[in-house]
Amino acid sequence: MSYFKKRIQAFGFAFNGLFTALKTETHLKIHLLATILVVIAGIYSKISKIEWIAIIICCGTVIAAELFNSAIEKVCDIISPDKNPKIKFIKDVSAGAVLVLSLMSICVAVFIFASNYF
Repeated sequence: MSYFKKRIQAFGFAFNGLFTALKTETHLKIHLLATILVVIAGIYSKISKIEWIAIIICCGTVIAAELFNSAIEKVCDIISPDKNPKIKFIKDVSAGAVLVLSLMSICVAVFIFASNYF
């Protein structure tokens, strides 16, 4: 298989993973909905280019973290289908990372949108 065909195939796998996660992962759907709402609010509020950059980075980072978290949880479920305190720690820390990024993103959004009105 040629180099370019392999790259195209790799993109196909990546998009398949993204769409599969969107179909199956509830929290990813919530993050996507939040992203859509923030984009609508950004358009309505006419935020600046630099504010758009901050919003894009925050939304992309949270969605990527949720994808990593989902993958980590699936791997943990395969490795240890039974309750295991070490697996619980891994899953909790992974979810905690998403929570930290989500809260940070909320702070950024509040700062951006509040500064446009006050």
